[in-house]
Amino acid sequence: MNISVVIPLYNEAESLPKLYEWIERVMNENKFSFEVIFVDDGSTDDSWAVIEGLQTKSPDNIRGIKFRHNYGKSPALHCGFQEAIGDVVITMDADLQDSPDEIPELYSMIVNDNYDLVSGWKRKRYDSKLTKNLPSKLYNATARMVTGIRLHDMNCGLKAYRNEVVKNIEVFGDTHRYIPYLAKNAGFTRIGEKVVKHRKREFGESKFGMNRFVNGYLDLITLWFLSKFGKKPMHFFGLWGSLMFILGFIAVVAVGVNKLLALYKHIPERLVTDNPYFYLSLVAMILGTLLFLTGFLGELITRNAPERNDYNIEKKI
Repeated sequence: MNISVVIPLYNEAESLPKLYEWIERVMNENKFSFEVIFVDDGSTDDSWAVIEGLQTKSPDNIRGIKFRHNYGKSPALHCGFQEAIGDVVITMDADLQDSPDEIPELYSMIVNDNYDLVSGWKRKRYDSKLTKNLPSKLYNATARMVTGIRLHDMNCGLKAYRNEVVKNIEVFGDTHRYIPYLAKNAGFTRIGEKVVKHRKREFGESKFGMNRFVNGYLDLITLWFLSKFGKKPMHFFGLWGSLMFILGFIAVVAVGVNKLLALYKHIPERLVTDNPYFYLSLVAMILGTLLFLTGFLGELITRNAPERNDYNIEKKI
C-alpha cells in the first residue's frame, strides 16, 4: 500500500465527510493505493457515527479507532501509527485546515527525495496573531535551539513519514509537538520541510488553549533530558551532585580554617555556628549527596529496565 493517512480527531463530525471526499479524490487522481485511519479521541458528538457511515461506503479504504474518553492527540497518533501499513504515513488534522492536495508532493519527498520525515510549514496563517502566531514563533525558535532541527513549524499537524519511522518512535504524553525530535533521537536524521497552505477552520472551534505553550516547553525539557541522560542519569545527577558536594566541603573547610586562624592570632571571631556560610556549605553538601544518590538510583533503575539494550538497528549482513 502506498499511503496511510492517520487523522486524530475530537468532535469534528461536521468536517469528516468533506475531508474524506477530498482525500479520496486526491488519491484517485494520483492512482495511490491508500487507507485512512480515523482515531476518535473520545468525541462527545456524532464523530464516530460519521466514521462508521463512511466506512460502510468505503470499507477497503477506511479504518477507525475509538477511545473510551479523551486521552489527547499523542495517544491518538501512537495508536494510529501502530495500525498504519502504508509505505508512507501522512498525518493531518481533521478540521480542514490542512489541505489533502499537499499529499502527492509530501509522498514524493519521502519516496523520491529520500527523506525520513517531512514537516509542513504554514508560512501564511489565518490564526489570531496575538494568541497563536506570536507565541508559535517564540515556541518554534526555542525548539530549534534545543533540538538542533531547523524547522519553522515543528508542531504542524501535516507531516509525512517513512513507515519505519513511525514504527520506531513512541509518541507519549503531549510529545506529538516534537515528533521530528523523537525521530532524530531514533536515528532518522533526514528531516525536511515543505511550505503548505493553511486554511481557515470551516466548522467548530479550536480544541487547544494557551496552556499548550506552557506544556510544550515542559515537554521539550523532558525530551531533551531523556535524550541526553535517559540511559545514563549518573552523568547528570552525579556530576552536579559531586560539584555541589565539593564546593560545599571547600566552603566548610574555609570557614573552619578562618576560625582556627582567628583563635591562633587571638582575634575575636564569631562562632562557626553563627556564620551563615557554614549552613550554606552544609546545605550544598547535603544537596550534592542527594543528587549523587538520585543518579545512583537512576542507574540501578535503567540497568534493570527491560528496554535498556533496545537499539535501532538499520541493517545487518
